[in-house]
Amino acid sequence: MQLRQQLVMTQRLQQALKLLQVPTLELEQILRQELQGNPLLEEIEPEEELEEATLLDRENAAMDEKVREKDGNPQDEDRDWGDSWDEGFRGTTNEQGYDEYDDLERPQKYIPSGQEDLSEQLQMAVPEGIQRMIGEYIIGCLNEDGLLDCPLAEIAAYYEVDEEEVEAVLEVVQGFDPPGVAARDLQECLLLQLAARGSPDSDEAHIIKNHFESLKNRKFSDIAREMKITPKEVQSIAQRIGELDPRPGLSENAEGARAIVPDLEVVKIDEDGDEYAVYLNDSNLPRLRVSQAYEGTAKGNEDAVKFIDDKKRHAEWVIKTIEQRRRTMIKVMEAIVGEQRDFFEKGAIALRPLTLQQVASTIGMHESTVSRVTRQKYVQTPRGVFPLKYFFSAGLDSDDGTEIAAKAVKVMIQDIIANENTGKPLSDKKIVDMLQEKGLKIARRTVAKYREQMGILSARMRKQF
Repeated sequence: MQLRQQLVMTQRLQQALKLLQVPTLELEQILRQELQGNPLLEEIEPEEELEEATLLDRENAAMDEKVREKDGNPQDEDRDWGDSWDEGFRGTTNEQGYDEYDDLERPQKYIPSGQEDLSEQLQMAVPEGIQRMIGEYIIGCLNEDGLLDCPLAEIAAYYEVDEEEVEAVLEVVQGFDPPGVAARDLQECLLLQLAARGSPDSDEAHIIKNHFESLKNRKFSDIAREMKITPKEVQSIAQRIGELDPRPGLSENAEGARAIVPDLEVVKIDEDGDEYAVYLNDSNLPRLRVSQAYEGTAKGNEDAVKFIDDKKRHAEWVIKTIEQRRRTMIKVMEAIVGEQRDFFEKGAIALRPLTLQQVASTIGMHESTVSRVTRQKYVQTPRGVFPLKYFFSAGLDSDDGTEIAAKAVKVMIQDIIANENTGKPLSDKKIVDMLQEKGLKIARRTVAKYREQMGILSARMRKQF
């Protein structure tokens, strides 16, 4: 036997943590399910909430009038408290409203997936029988890029036909829209697109057929010598090849474009200063309260009384947890704004190093709580929409003893490369020297890593003729 301490997460605690980390759109679905499954939980209708807000405003106005009569302060009589309220605060009821025809409120338009679209084209192009079955098999083997992963020999063996018959069906599928679909590799994909454009014998096709490896490595001088043209002409041809779609399968998406709905909003409330306010974007969440409809209706029935009591306690817990989630999210975002105030004034170049532990210490919460709050959450700021994780970054030392955020360093590298002479692009070592001149301590391999993370090619690959 042994005695030990152990932290046990109850089911209710697990549910609370889940509600804390889910984004607002998912939380709305969870609350709708709670409303359906708990008769003691009911939604406050917008009209009722508006009436309660109006009544509260009237009571506050009457109280203000009594205070002014008592104090006799002429300055308060001249001040428009309604304007101050509108400028400094934002309600979360439907009073601020949304258009009933808003696109975000409409059901999303159904967009067929790439495979469904290809199957429809196959039905019109190939009659029923073994050829259509082979075509369906080919379409089913396409990866997300629209390329064929399965060897033709495997398909031929499955249907016990000659490989030439499978090849014939593949040629039909490769003629479908989008151009380049069902290619067996990138090289064939690009050639199919050129053929669809009516340019199967162009310079672009010649380079793809005969100099594909040199093209990928941007060895324009080698290609130019063989074609007896200048490297600059080869570069122009390569730019036209770059306009082709290397992933034709991604041109169709079953889900369509997803709109990001910010969970939080940061607003500048003082145009002449640097004061910011944080609001929770929860206007679409149902406003909940405990229903009084079942009060005293189950007297004498022990099972019914227990059922109602359990549902009532759960309803109270849901309401309390949602309010706690709201306060926690606002506290975390206010702490982030306090630490990254320069970002809201100057942009990403002014980001400071920030960790979850720093924010947790500021608001007096555990680091895991901050991590859950920032997971899958977005915030609308005067500088655009950002994931909350964007504001957390490691730091690099500078000569003056301060730290600079890694994201800010990436912006510096991006600016340096954007302003370089494309005929003589800067090497990573040269970029290191330029950053060190600004007082930043950074290694060449760090610059190379940040450059690759931003999708920027090496100096040799960036050269323009």
